Amino acid sequence: MFTIVKIIESLILPPGLFAVVVAILGYFAYRTLRRVSIALFLVAAIVYASSTQIVANALIRPLEDAYPQPRHPYGDVIVMLGGGSVIGTPDINGEGNLSGSAANRLLTTARLYEMLHLPIIITAGPKRMVHGQNQSEAQIAKRELVSLGIPRGLIYTENNSRNTEENAEFTHPILKAHHLRHPILVTSAFHMSRAVLDFEHDGIDVTPFPTDYQASTTSGSYQLAYLPSTTALDVTELALKEYVGWVATKLGVKG
Repeated sequence: MFTIVKIIESLILPPGLFAVVVAILGYFAYRTLRRVSIALFLVAAIVYASSTQIVANALIRPLEDAYPQPRHPYGDVIVMLGGGSVIGTPDINGEGNLSGSAANRLLTTARLYEMLHLPIIITAGPKRMVHGQNQSEAQIAKRELVSLGIPRGLIYTENNSRNTEENAEFTHPILKAHHLRHPILVTSAFHMSRAVLDFEHDGIDVTPFPTDYQASTTSGSYQLAYLPSTTALDVTELALKEYVGWVATKLGVKG
């Protein structure tokens, strides 16, 4: 009964609903508009497939496997890349919250600090006005790390970067100012290949420490992985965005 409910649910809610509607339109158009019908069936198939966990995992797994998480990371500073935030929202000791990927990166950064006791650089912007004051994702992350017991004086923030390229570019002066040479780079596993490339282009040698994994590796997690869901569609989008970004970085495209 559980499986039947899940199948029905996945087909009457987006994105499965979109695939079903387009397929129905293709069926009714088949006799009079055969080429249009075939195109509609193709679109329905693409929407359906890209919304399944099987396809999403197949796309994102190579990105997440590119750099294994080191058991004994080497470096003299932890660099955490931003991953999204909600500005102006209530928090325990201030305003603003980190989104899912950013929160996972922050948790990993805090645990690495407990293990290594290294200074931390948070690179995440841009600044936005909240109640007449500038606030950035990096400032939110610093406040949360301090509330977890990490000394404020060991956390440096870079508040202006808008993308990974600027994360690397704007972090470089902070590293030089504090005579730091080998960062342990913390970002989502799916994002690590592009991040390493951007830091290498800026002359920064890093130890990759991936986190925030999206693809499960155990077979039990693939139950009903053939059904469409918004979660799987989000993972597919993440993977495709990273592939495009990696190619753009390889070609030297800015922005």
